[in-house]
Amino acid sequence: MNQAKSRDTEIFKGIALFTPGGDLIYCIDPSKQGRWHLHLCAGLQEILNLSEPPHFLVPCYTATIDRWLDPQTQQIQTYAEAYPLVLRYQALLNAVFQTDVVWQAAPVAEGLCDPILLTTYRATFPQLWEENDLVVRFERSRPESLSTQHAQTPYVLHLFVAGHSATTERILQSLRQVLEQFHYPYTLKVIDVIKHPEQAEIDQVAATPTLVKVSPKPMRRLVGDLDNVERLLQILTSPEV
Repeated sequence: MNQAKSRDTEIFKGIALFTPGGDLIYCIDPSKQGRWHLHLCAGLQEILNLSEPPHFLVPCYTATIDRWLDPQTQQIQTYAEAYPLVLRYQALLNAVFQTDVVWQAAPVAEGLCDPILLTTYRATFPQLWEENDLVVRFERSRPESLSTQHAQTPYVLHLFVAGHSATTERILQSLRQVLEQFHYPYTLKVIDVIKHPEQAEIDQVAATPTLVKVSPKPMRRLVGDLDNVERLLQILTSPEV
């Protein structure tokens, strides 16, 4: 009986979210419920007094650990992975999750953590680039009290551009500013059609810049003027099918 209870305390899912400056907010959840990434973003917003939840951190600055009981061997199994930008924090991750494992590098789709795109957030979220020596455990009971807007399914957006230039940077800055006005989580992947013409062909992209809303369905696209707020709002708010 005591052994079973001890095993229950060892079975959990842990999510860690870092800032570019090295601050950390994390959770330990034995029930392994979902949407923790969004709750951690909301937690950072509150702690650092940010204007918006920093959802752009999720694809690039997170680490995840999963511990489960193997039904065949009855042994605790562990899998831990971290995105390349936070692999250097393995010692800290092992400390907060009370483990001693080697963290694997999580695969990152090309264009998802584009340096130019990440730089465009610095002016809006300067606190995230500061070193505050912050390590915060986000308590399990808190997500239920958060606004439901933070629990919505994030948009998945693909932006097709032709090379990385000053024009591309301007487009990214403008697009991000418009998207942040919606107070809605999103993931933006930048795809260079010069390097990846096959991807442009698959998504039937004939001109740049083109923004494609991959999900939620239906898929929608906006070509050319990405500063047009009304048109952008139309493709983002199209009813699901």
